[in-house]
Amino acid sequence: MKKMMEQSKGGFSETGLQRMRDVLARHVDSGKIPGLVALISRNGETHVEALGTMGHDGGAPMRRDTIFRMASTSKMLAVAPVMILLDECKLHLDDPVDPWLPELANRQVLKRPDGPLDETVPARRPITVRDLLTSTFGLGMDLTLMGSPIINAIFENGIYDIPGQEMPEPDEWMRRLGTLPLCYQPGERWQYHMSNEVLGVLVARVTGQTFETFLRERILDPLGMKDTGFYVPESKIDRLPPAYIPDSQTGEFIVWDEAAGGRYSKPPVFQAGGGGLLSTVDDYRAYLQMLLNQGMHGTKRILSRPAVELMTTNRLTPEQQAFRDDLAKNNVHLSHGQGLHGGWGFGMAVRTYRGDYASIGQFGWDGGTGTSAYADPDNQLTGILLTQVGMSTPDSARLIHDFWTTVYQAIED
Repeated sequence: MKKMMEQSKGGFSETGLQRMRDVLARHVDSGKIPGLVALISRNGETHVEALGTMGHDGGAPMRRDTIFRMASTSKMLAVAPVMILLDECKLHLDDPVDPWLPELANRQVLKRPDGPLDETVPARRPITVRDLLTSTFGLGMDLTLMGSPIINAIFENGIYDIPGQEMPEPDEWMRRLGTLPLCYQPGERWQYHMSNEVLGVLVARVTGQTFETFLRERILDPLGMKDTGFYVPESKIDRLPPAYIPDSQTGEFIVWDEAAGGRYSKPPVFQAGGGGLLSTVDDYRAYLQMLLNQGMHGTKRILSRPAVELMTTNRLTPEQQAFRDDLAKNNVHLSHGQGLHGGWGFGMAVRTYRGDYASIGQFGWDGGTGTSAYADPDNQLTGILLTQVGMSTPDSARLIHDFWTTVYQAIED
């Protein structure tokens, strides 16, 4: 097998794979990462590492079919149903969203992004589907505004998904969102996360189905993603590790979610496209491979080729791009270096310049629970790394960086 892999055309080198394995093992052996599952795939050759244990104090070993909380890595998958609605002409990029999301009609916009909530001007135009897809509708999680009245109001209204707090059902969630002014004019500035939650509600209202039902019927089932969803049924709960948020000072493992009886052991009230999915390395590989195949899964077309091209290439104008760069480059200490990719497509980052070992055109994203999933058209590469360690310390981010550094070294042509 080894010999064959060394000779196999267009896959990975045995030396490179060994280095990747050694580097991943070093992170697990350090005691800072209890376990991980990594998958890399290229030109039909797939390689998987499952290292360490489900718990920080031992327990069952990590396995290829271990289920992980995907956090923000959900975004790239949760945007696909919107693309189906665009393909079917049930939505259009520059449609105002008012008919489906009346809560977002007639917006007021803060005079100053960090100013009082009652000092506003009317929005210059309605919010469009495009604004939601590009994360530029005027509200979002913004590291540059932490502690400001608008960010505090987002937290206080319970419309941001945080550990220990369940979000309200979609109509109530939209009602609360509608009580807040926008931070910026629609289309003006890239801001993270919030738009992805709104898109899930939009899909449900346009289709008359729950977001999860439509996602399952049109994306998950056709791709064979049988272990992906917004919760883990009892029959699979032993495959879900506890989730940790290490203490940022001491590094001590703090459990923020247990598997059995935890927040993902029952269907959520709000199906959060911004960060609520759970999945496995093989399920996510199927999705990324479909995007690399420009919408095809085997002989089945899941998304149109132009829909995939829209999702996976930079959609930001130079003005919006300046804000995205500011967030990544000037707040790099807060994000542990995640996000230095350049652009943003729909629900995912897109490499627009060569900033590290990855090729220009690579697309994907990372999750705050210690997850990472990217595909690279140039190298026909997919890579997924899943852990149960949140990014309250740099440990899982460093693991992710090292994973990608070794993945790119392992490519042999």
